[in-house]
Amino acid sequence: MKKFIQEFKEFAFRGNVIDMAVGVVIGSAFTAIVTSIVNDLFTPLIALITGSVDFSALSFALGDGPNAPQLAVGNFIQAIINFLLVALCIFFFVKFVNRLHSRKEEEPAPEPRLCPYCKSEIPEDATRCPHCTSMLTDK
Repeated sequence: MKKFIQEFKEFAFRGNVIDMAVGVVIGSAFTAIVTSIVNDLFTPLIALITGSVDFSALSFALGDGPNAPQLAVGNFIQAIINFLLVALCIFFFVKFVNRLHSRKEEEPAPEPRLCPYCKSEIPEDATRCPHCTSMLTDK
Protein backbone atom coordinates (compact mmCIF):
# COMPACT_ATOMS: atom_id res chain seq x y z
CA MET A 1 0.00 0.00 0.00
CA LYS A 2 2.88 2.38 0.78
CA LYS A 3 4.32 1.80 -2.67
CA PHE A 4 0.96 2.66 -4.24
CA ILE A 5 0.70 5.88 -2.22
CA GLN A 6 4.27 6.83 -3.12
CA GLU A 7 3.62 6.22 -6.83
CA PHE A 8 0.43 8.27 -6.64
CA LYS A 9 2.30 11.16 -4.97
CA GLU A 10 4.96 11.08 -7.67
CA PHE A 11 2.28 11.14 -10.35
CA ALA A 12 -0.03 13.75 -8.82
CA PHE A 13 2.63 16.25 -7.86
CA ARG A 14 4.67 16.14 -11.02
CA GLY A 15 5.11 19.58 -12.55
CA ASN A 16 3.22 18.86 -15.77
CA VAL A 17 0.21 17.41 -13.92
CA ILE A 18 -0.08 20.57 -11.81
CA ASP A 19 0.35 22.70 -14.95
CA MET A 20 -2.40 20.73 -16.67
CA ALA A 21 -4.73 21.21 -13.69
CA VAL A 22 -4.11 24.96 -13.74
CA GLY A 23 -4.79 24.97 -17.48
CA VAL A 24 -8.11 23.18 -17.01
CA VAL A 25 -9.22 25.65 -14.33
CA ILE A 26 -8.17 28.66 -16.42
CA GLY A 27 -9.83 27.08 -19.48
CA SER A 28 -13.14 26.65 -17.69
CA ALA A 29 -13.04 30.27 -16.51
CA PHE A 30 -12.21 31.38 -20.06
CA THR A 31 -15.15 29.30 -21.33
CA ALA A 32 -17.52 31.40 -19.24
CA ILE A 33 -16.10 34.57 -20.77
CA VAL A 34 -16.35 33.29 -24.35
CA THR A 35 -19.88 31.96 -23.77
CA SER A 36 -20.93 35.35 -22.42
CA ILE A 37 -19.41 37.14 -25.42
CA VAL A 38 -21.24 34.83 -27.82
CA ASN A 39 -24.60 34.86 -26.01
CA ASP A 40 -24.65 38.48 -24.83
CA LEU A 41 -22.88 40.32 -27.65
CA PHE A 42 -22.73 38.40 -30.91
CA THR A 43 -26.05 36.56 -30.83
CA PRO A 44 -28.12 39.76 -30.35
CA LEU A 45 -26.18 41.43 -33.17
CA ILE A 46 -26.85 38.48 -35.47
CA ALA A 47 -30.53 38.53 -34.45
CA LEU A 48 -30.63 42.24 -35.31
CA ILE A 49 -29.05 41.65 -38.72
CA THR A 50 -31.12 38.57 -39.62
CA GLY A 51 -34.40 39.82 -38.18
CA SER A 52 -34.46 37.52 -35.13
CA VAL A 53 -34.22 34.28 -37.08
CA ASP A 54 -34.19 31.37 -34.63
CA PHE A 55 -32.99 28.14 -36.21
CA SER A 56 -33.51 26.04 -33.07
CA ALA A 57 -37.26 25.62 -33.79
CA LEU A 58 -36.63 24.18 -37.28
CA SER A 59 -37.43 20.46 -37.37
CA PHE A 60 -38.88 17.83 -39.67
CA ALA A 61 -41.29 15.08 -38.67
CA LEU A 62 -40.14 11.60 -39.61
CA GLY A 63 -43.66 10.21 -39.64
CA ASP A 64 -47.32 11.04 -39.16
CA GLY A 65 -49.13 11.86 -35.96
CA PRO A 66 -48.42 13.92 -32.88
CA ASN A 67 -45.84 11.49 -31.46
CA ALA A 68 -43.78 11.16 -34.65
CA PRO A 69 -40.03 11.46 -34.14
CA GLN A 70 -38.60 14.87 -35.02
CA LEU A 71 -35.35 15.52 -36.87
CA ALA A 72 -34.11 18.66 -35.10
CA VAL A 73 -32.11 20.21 -37.94
CA GLY A 74 -32.45 23.65 -36.36
CA ASN A 75 -30.61 22.64 -33.20
CA PHE A 76 -27.76 21.33 -35.35
CA ILE A 77 -27.62 24.56 -37.36
CA GLN A 78 -27.70 26.59 -34.14
CA ALA A 79 -24.84 24.46 -32.71
CA ILE A 80 -22.77 25.10 -35.85
CA ILE A 81 -23.41 28.85 -35.61
CA ASN A 82 -22.47 28.84 -31.91
CA PHE A 83 -19.30 26.87 -32.68
CA LEU A 84 -18.29 29.35 -35.39
CA LEU A 85 -18.93 32.29 -33.06
CA VAL A 86 -16.90 30.70 -30.26
CA ALA A 87 -14.07 29.90 -32.68
CA LEU A 88 -14.16 33.50 -33.94
CA CYS A 89 -13.98 34.86 -30.37
CA ILE A 90 -11.05 32.61 -29.53
CA PHE A 91 -9.30 33.59 -32.77
CA PHE A 92 -9.62 37.30 -31.95
CA PHE A 93 -8.48 36.72 -28.36
CA VAL A 94 -5.40 34.74 -29.44
CA LYS A 95 -4.60 37.35 -32.07
CA PHE A 96 -4.87 40.09 -29.41
CA VAL A 97 -2.61 38.21 -26.98
CA ASN A 98 -0.06 37.51 -29.73
CA ARG A 99 -0.01 41.21 -30.60
CA LEU A 100 0.65 42.06 -26.93
CA HIS A 101 3.49 39.53 -26.80
CA SER A 102 5.07 40.85 -30.00
CA ARG A 103 5.18 44.36 -28.51
CA LYS A 104 6.97 43.06 -25.44
CA GLU A 105 9.71 41.31 -27.40
CA GLU A 106 13.09 42.88 -26.99
CA GLU A 107 15.04 44.16 -29.93
CA PRO A 108 17.25 41.46 -31.37
CA ALA A 109 20.88 41.50 -30.33
CA PRO A 110 23.16 43.26 -32.80
CA GLU A 111 25.04 41.12 -35.27
CA PRO A 112 28.38 40.02 -33.81
CA ARG A 113 31.47 41.66 -35.26
CA LEU A 114 33.47 39.22 -37.38
CA CYS A 115 37.12 39.32 -38.31
CA PRO A 116 37.37 40.00 -42.06
CA TYR A 117 40.23 37.51 -42.35
CA CYS A 118 39.37 34.45 -40.25
CA LYS A 119 35.63 35.16 -39.79
CA SER A 120 35.83 34.59 -36.00
CA GLU A 121 33.68 36.60 -33.63
CA ILE A 122 35.58 39.46 -32.01
CA PRO A 123 34.74 42.14 -29.42
CA GLU A 124 33.41 45.44 -30.75
CA ASP A 125 36.32 47.48 -29.38
CA ALA A 126 39.10 45.12 -30.56
CA THR A 127 41.86 46.51 -32.76
CA ARG A 128 43.46 43.11 -33.35
CA CYS A 129 41.78 39.75 -33.89
CA PRO A 130 42.47 37.48 -30.89
CA HIS A 131 42.27 34.39 -33.13
CA CYS A 132 44.43 35.23 -36.14
CA THR A 133 46.14 38.38 -34.73
CA SER A 134 45.29 40.42 -37.83
CA MET A 135 45.17 44.19 -37.45
CA LEU A 136 41.61 45.47 -37.70
CA THR A 137 41.13 48.81 -39.35
CA ASP A 138 37.34 48.96 -39.61
CA LYS A 139 35.01 49.37 -36.64
